[in-house]
Amino acid sequence: MARIIPVSAPSPDAHAADLPRRRGLIIVLSVLAGALIASLWSFRLVDSVIGDNVANTLLGYDAKHTEIGGLIAGTVFAFVSGLAGTFTACNIAAFGAIAPMTNAGGAHRADSSDTSGRLRIGATLRPIGWLALGMIVVSGAYGAVGAALGERLPQLSTATAGSSLPPRLLQASIVFGVIGLAFVYLGLAALRVVPDPFARLSSRFPNARLVVIGALIGGFLIGRPFPLFHKLFEYAAETRNPLYGAAVFILQSLGNITLMAVLFVVLVHATRGRFTRWMTAGPSRVATITAVAFIVVGAFTFLYWDLRLPARFGYGWFPVAPWE
Repeated sequence: MARIIPVSAPSPDAHAADLPRRRGLIIVLSVLAGALIASLWSFRLVDSVIGDNVANTLLGYDAKHTEIGGLIAGTVFAFVSGLAGTFTACNIAAFGAIAPMTNAGGAHRADSSDTSGRLRIGATLRPIGWLALGMIVVSGAYGAVGAALGERLPQLSTATAGSSLPPRLLQASIVFGVIGLAFVYLGLAALRVVPDPFARLSSRFPNARLVVIGALIGGFLIGRPFPLFHKLFEYAAETRNPLYGAAVFILQSLGNITLMAVLFVVLVHATRGRFTRWMTAGPSRVATITAVAFIVVGAFTFLYWDLRLPARFGYGWFPVAPWE
């Protein structure tokens, strides 16, 4: 029988020796890494070259310029465009969830038995399921609201504000700024620099952390300006059907995390548990990896959407790579 390795986030009353020694250095280097990624990031590459080509190949037509031909076509478009948007700036932070999913205790050692293999896969998929639960609640609710309100939402507005800053980008800046700071806070909490918001809740609801992280990922749709998602949003709003809006937004979110979930399963099982054992070798390593993952993606998300994006419209300055 496969042996489960139960690993959870460090408890607030754990011994100081369980924490990494140079927490300040970890924080500074993680923020700098996030800033560097935000500076070098090419939205043209990930949105157009990768995103559009993936969608065009899977759908078999020009996804950006061909009208969505009905409810079924829109349903397929929702998942495919979500998958195509995996590496966009409005979704890449989802990969930061791999560390807490590993630490949740769902991944464990492998052996050669077919029976234990089935159990092993089920246990590995469990943290993905909890993550998806939080994501589905948020994305589904927003899809229903979006289909009902339509163009009354800033995300579908064609107006401009200030130096030609579209309201949908202003909404993106606000939403991703909040989400980015939330990720940074979770990273600092892993190092116990700030209080862990799940310290007490996790004792009664051990999967609460993953559900909330999933909710943050679902919140990506509230700010997402990705052109293919914008096209899907417009179509869902035209239907005026909240149930359909909820369904396609959920599919969009599931598409967004599909590659991340596959990567997580591969890392756990292709290494026959070595990845899990390395990640969870000790409380100090758990805290370090979790903190780095959250702070890097959080810093990137905040800096990209709240400093680099406004700078493109004349609000402040942010260093950008020459290819941008």
